[in-house]
Parts: sequence; structure tokens; C-alpha cells
Amino acid sequence: YSKISGCLWKSKKMKKIKINKKKGILFWITGLSGSGKTTFGKAIHKDIQKLYGPTLMISGDNIRKIFYLKGHTKEDRLKILKSYCRFAKFITNQNINLIFAVVGMFNEPRKWNRKNISNYIEIYIKSNLKEIIKLKKKRIYHKKNIKDIVGIDIRPEFPEKPNITIINSFNKPKTKIAFQIIKKIKDNIV
Repeated sequence: YSKISGCLWKSKKMKKIKINKKKGILFWITGLSGSGKTTFGKAIHKDIQKLYGPTLMISGDNIRKIFYLKGHTKEDRLKILKSYCRFAKFITNQNINLIFAVVGMFNEPRKWNRKNISNYIEIYIKSNLKEIIKLKKKRIYHKKNIKDIVGIDIRPEFPEKPNITIINSFNKPKTKIAFQIIKKIKDNIV
């Protein structure tokens, strides 16, 4: 890992991504709840739109509210994630970019995305769960009657080969981190 602007980046060279210009790009931002996925997704949205065209930004929380998705067991989460993947393919097939910030800590949906979505970029926000809880980054960790939380009740399957890995220790401004994410994306898209 190398340190850049207060964040640690995976130093392994990212494979160049050749973009199919007839389809949108899926920027799949994954990580534990409270790691900063939605924050960074919103922070890069304007730049992604300027660089690559029409872009939607959706979080897992948003889409759960829109479609009244209530299940949180591992099985429910996998089923919902598979729906998110099909939705993302539908949007990107219409030449619209999609920034999708979702916990998504299961290998199967990410493998499906790599196989079925032409322009897929996986961004993993890696954060320490104890730090997320200590800093009260997400209310779910502090409610008494909530169960089926990824990282506590459900064992997460961390990304094995994301295109970009950011270690977020919550000590640097989101704008600096967002700038570095955009730089990494630009450097690695053909």
C-alpha cells in the first residue's frame, strides 16, 4: 500500500479498463455500512458526469426506500443484491453511468457484475469496523434490537480484486479523497 493524501491506496497496478462508448459505466462502491460509500459517491458524482456523461447516483439505503425492500438476512441481502446488479445492467445498457454505493459484501454479485456489465469499475472503501462504531458513523451499530448486520452478525466477503481500494480512516477531507478516486479512475480508463 502507498499513502496518498491521507489515504492508503492499493499499490498493485490497476488493469486498464477499455470502455465501451455505447454503454454507461457502473461505478460499484462497496464497503461496510458507515465506511463512506455514499459520501464518496456523492462527492465524485459531478466529476463523473462531466468526464463520462449522464450519471445517476444511488445508495443502497435510497433504493431500499424506493422499492420498500425490508429483508436483511444473508439470503435476503443476496437476493436484493442480485436485483441491484440487474438494475445496474439495465441502466448502463442505456448509455447512462451509475454510481452505486452499496454494502454488497458478497462475492457472487460482484462476480456477476464483472461477467455481465461491460463497463464495471469496483471501488472498495476499506474501514475498520471498530472505528466506524466508535465514531458513530452509522446508527444501526448502536440500536439494541437490530440484527443481521454485515460485519457483526453476517460475515462479510471482502472484495478480492477491486479496481480501486481506499483505506478510509476518517481523518482526511472527503474532497481530497474524492479527487484521488477521480484521478485513479481517469488514469485507468482507456
